[in-house]
Amino acid sequence: MKDIVTIGEILIDLTNSGRKDGIPLYTANPGGAPANVAVAASKLGARTAFIGKVGKDYFGDFLRHTLEENRVDVSGMRTDNEARTTMAVVSLSETGERSFSFYRRNCADVLLTSDDISLALLSDTHMLHFGSVSLTDEPSRSATIFAAQKAKEYGATVTYDPNYRANLWKNEAQAVEQMKSVLGFIDILKISDEELPLLTGTDNYETGTKQLYDEYGIPLILLTLGAKGAYYRRGEETGRVDGFKVKVADTNGAGDTFFGAFLSRIAALQIYVPNDLTPPQLYECIRTANLAASITTSRHGAIPAMPDLKELEEKLQSI
Repeated sequence: MKDIVTIGEILIDLTNSGRKDGIPLYTANPGGAPANVAVAASKLGARTAFIGKVGKDYFGDFLRHTLEENRVDVSGMRTDNEARTTMAVVSLSETGERSFSFYRRNCADVLLTSDDISLALLSDTHMLHFGSVSLTDEPSRSATIFAAQKAKEYGATVTYDPNYRANLWKNEAQAVEQMKSVLGFIDILKISDEELPLLTGTDNYETGTKQLYDEYGIPLILLTLGAKGAYYRRGEETGRVDGFKVKVADTNGAGDTFFGAFLSRIAALQIYVPNDLTPPQLYECIRTANLAASITTSRHGAIPAMPDLKELEEKLQSI
């Protein structure tokens, strides 16, 4: 049985890697938030699978091979014979912050349909994870919601990352409507401090997460705060877990590493229901996730920068 199945976009991140003779250079890195989460969790010992679609091209083959190399089950991955594999150009600021330009219209990840979904995987997993990027267009929106609700019917814990990318939506109002449309059946919400005011109208951690809990009854809310760590809410129980200081090379994939690491830790405990975690267990899982994310930000790329279990445990023992 799988610990985690993720569904959604998988793509190529063309990441700026400097200049030569005045010409910008880009490195083709594997990316896509749900795929990142699957790999991050797998590298830390969880049994994971990915559901999504790529094109019948070099990049599609490369992405499939990357997941296989990282022990992610790709039996739920589909190939579109006509559409191209999706790409995103990732530009980095001097501080390592990223911005995205997507090449995605009529590309493979958006063309995932409900018929493409492996019910066998959904019925054989403890957790199902997805993000909002696959909610931007049809048919992937309906396919993603179908998978999440079906997994819930089978008894899986459903996790969600709003993962807002402004230039993928027609406007902010449409984005907020769709991003909030699924919150009613989510068990664990991972949201960033940039997305909190978008969904709640406030940047106050306590007020914003309380609003989400009161309105949607989400059992566990994890609010990532970048270098400051993370804040959490489990009903009326709240807390803050400090981050780890590193020299930032690239923040791409940090949030995915955080969540993949968190999910891998609760899977290692074999506790898949958020309310079953003791307060010390919850705190330690978040602390470990913060450390994993900090390691990723200290290196370039998303998947290539993620720590494996040996590195993470050695770091944990040294701090």
